[in-house]
Amino acid sequence: MNIGGIDSSRIEAMMAQLKAAASKPAGAAPVGGAAGAAPAAKVDFADALKSSLGEVSDSQNKADAMGKAFASGDDSVNLSDVMISMQKANIGFQATVQVRNKLVSAYHEIMNMQV
Repeated sequence: MNIGGIDSSRIEAMMAQLKAAASKPAGAAPVGGAAGAAPAAKVDFADALKSSLGEVSDSQNKADAMGKAFASGDDSVNLSDVMISMQKANIGFQATVQVRNKLVSAYHEIMNMQV
């Protein structure tokens, strides 16, 4: 059967390829890849959280510095750049608050479990 110029067998073959790709583990090396490649380093949750908090703090500090520079009359800082950096910092902060809320909720659930 021909659907809009594409044969249905080609569509089925493409679907099979997509399903095969989706079923592969995320860290799997591609076929024909480097055989001697080192495995991916494991990331500690505490380190990942600390790094994420550091990035949010840096973006807030950058936005604050840009705002102060614009307010002091620095011509090299555009208002649009200041607003964008402030919005990025705000979104990062909101995401951090939501992660914290989920962690606190998970902690309460674990503590309320009966052993």
